[in-house]
Amino acid sequence: MVNRNKIKNSKDIFENSRPNIKDLPSITDSYFTKSKSIVSKFGDTEVTYAIFMRRPVLSALNPALKWLDNILKDRNCKINVKRFFEEGEYVGAGEPLAYISGSFFNLVDLETALLQKIGATCVAAYNAKSMVSSLPYASFLAMDARHCAGTDMADLMAYGAFVGSESAKKEKDVVGFIGCATDRTASLFDKNSGLGTMPHALVGYAGTTLEAAKMYHKTFPNEPLTVLIDYFGKEITDGLSVARYFKNLAKEGKLSLRLDTHGSRYLEGLDVAGSYNVLERNAPDSIRGYRTEQELRYLIGTGVSAASVWRLREILNDANFQKVKIVASSGFGPEKCKVFSFANVPVDTIGTGSYLPSKWSETYATADIVSYGGKSMVKLGREFLFKK
Repeated sequence: MVNRNKIKNSKDIFENSRPNIKDLPSITDSYFTKSKSIVSKFGDTEVTYAIFMRRPVLSALNPALKWLDNILKDRNCKINVKRFFEEGEYVGAGEPLAYISGSFFNLVDLETALLQKIGATCVAAYNAKSMVSSLPYASFLAMDARHCAGTDMADLMAYGAFVGSESAKKEKDVVGFIGCATDRTASLFDKNSGLGTMPHALVGYAGTTLEAAKMYHKTFPNEPLTVLIDYFGKEITDGLSVARYFKNLAKEGKLSLRLDTHGSRYLEGLDVAGSYNVLERNAPDSIRGYRTEQELRYLIGTGVSAASVWRLREILNDANFQKVKIVASSGFGPEKCKVFSFANVPVDTIGTGSYLPSKWSETYATADIVSYGGKSMVKLGREFLFKK
């Protein structure tokens, strides 16, 4: 489970989360609003909803329950929430995350919005924990905002990264997620603002990688410098050029080079044979035994592979830039992080938006009523939702 005090002390970005009570009728499934009308005509009853998912997840319910609490305060009614898992705990497929008991009239039209806030958040938390557990020595930066369907989703995904990271820290020594790319959710990671330096667009604007680095440093002279080095396909050439120019930052450990090599090509100077040789020198066990096609791509393929990071590290060390850090981004999800762990890849920071659920059908949270007026009853086939 995660640190409750840290959650409590973080800026509560979910205090006024949408939808508000006035918006509910227009965004709620019509069969729920019609049920509300029927109940108002024939009489209310006490019900208990069981919230569950069909795949293993981490419990990440706080945003949803905060929203529920705010709505019910507006309706001047109370409910009882019985949680079966603390925030950040593993939940098995089909296990109820919580029971929510109260007035059927006041709860029935809340299911649509409530479930929207649960499924993807719990899966993101699960994925985030898997990633940081695979690479415990690396720091992670949540760069998912631009992949999200709006701010509401971005808030929930950042929260998922936070929950997964904190959960991993309870079990082993991991660095975990240290921040996110936007100011809005930065407080979740004890930051005052989002983290990040430059996109490819800035390098194109500057004309050269080194010039982009100079522009950034002149504008933000007191910040550590992270330079994107793959724009021109000269990761090694441009990386060394930046390190030599900013040799003082390099010696102080305040310079990082970011690899985001496109998946259509290899790192400058590498190919399949060269990639195998790099891993043979540095992590021979990673290429022993059977590997799937996808695992091999992560190890010795195009884009940001294990071999490409190892090769950049070799080049920097040989040039006496041992303190220059390496940031890697591009497709880092649970599977890629696991493969990188096979090769003990010397990456300092991972920039990722790929802890977001990749199979959206796995994010569907479901709610079934398991009790009406104190009598246990549930849809046939869902008896597993009864807690004994």
